[in-house]
Amino acid sequence: MVSAAKKLKISLFILCSTFILGTLGYHFIEGWGFVESLYTTVITLATVGYGDFHPQQMTGRLFTVVLIAFGVGTMAYTAGVATEAMVEAQLKRAMGRGKLRKKIARLEGHYIVCGYGRIGHVICRQFVAENIDFVIIEENTETIQRIAEEGFVYYHGSATEDKALLESGIKRAKGMVCALPSDAQNLYVILTAKEFNPDIYILSRAEDETSECRLLRAGADRAISPYTVGGMRMVMAALRPAVVDFIEITTRRQNIELRLEEIAVCDVSSIHGRSIKESEIKRRYGIIIIAIKTESGQMIFNPEAEYVIQRGDRLITLGENRNLGTFSGVCSSEEPEFDTSLYQG
Repeated sequence: MVSAAKKLKISLFILCSTFILGTLGYHFIEGWGFVESLYTTVITLATVGYGDFHPQQMTGRLFTVVLIAFGVGTMAYTAGVATEAMVEAQLKRAMGRGKLRKKIARLEGHYIVCGYGRIGHVICRQFVAENIDFVIIEENTETIQRIAEEGFVYYHGSATEDKALLESGIKRAKGMVCALPSDAQNLYVILTAKEFNPDIYILSRAEDETSECRLLRAGADRAISPYTVGGMRMVMAALRPAVVDFIEITTRRQNIELRLEEIAVCDVSSIHGRSIKESEIKRRYGIIIIAIKTESGQMIFNPEAEYVIQRGDRLITLGENRNLGTFSGVCSSEEPEFDTSLYQG
């Protein structure tokens, strides 16, 4: 079925062609100039008929009859198609908003990204790579069109408004990323978000170190200045390039050889209450535990083999994607049957 927009393009092309043919017809038949010929064509098709220009020759009069019969119908059809296209566009927008609302209503434990600038774009791309559900809140209409083309779930509005946060599922969300252009906006969103959902994890963009402190006091769990982080990384790349190469290798999702991952240990896990040595994590899964963040927030680097793994521990691990996936399942549920083909060593 041909869409109304396509039909409108076709009808406009035919209508323009009619105006051109009418102008050329009067020019060659009656000998009028192009301006007078175009003027006569327009008033004829518009059924105005001022009478200041009219065909003098029989051929010109017959041409006018054909032009009216064909052109007036074309104009009426074009007007109808234009109306249809506008109605269709409005219906699509309404249906699109309805589908988005339904998608957002089904989300649980998702993330909310406030702002889709350069930083927001990178974050959303990584969320897609990690297969994480998220909603973007953006108020710029042109940016919304880009988001729709990307196929992301979004809410068109300002993140500083309560309605936008509520309709984005703030009360069901697991986390929020505040990537708005100003610290004042991010600060306001943090305060509002914590009011609706005190347990939500909030990561905020900050302009500088002073702003980081303010945002943390407002309730953000972590505040990061892209300029500070970018500058430090550039210094590291200049002074310690091998370290930067290692970080890039282990943090890029598409890398299949080696990756850093954070894995939480739950109550039913088979390694809960056992030491690292007893669990034989390195031998069985090919995983290296670089550090452990305990439930109290203490960070233990290069833990001893005798360390007993507890509930709530977050293991900072290094290994291949497939081995990390298997080990993640062990940490979140009862240990499956060990497959020796996953790791040889």
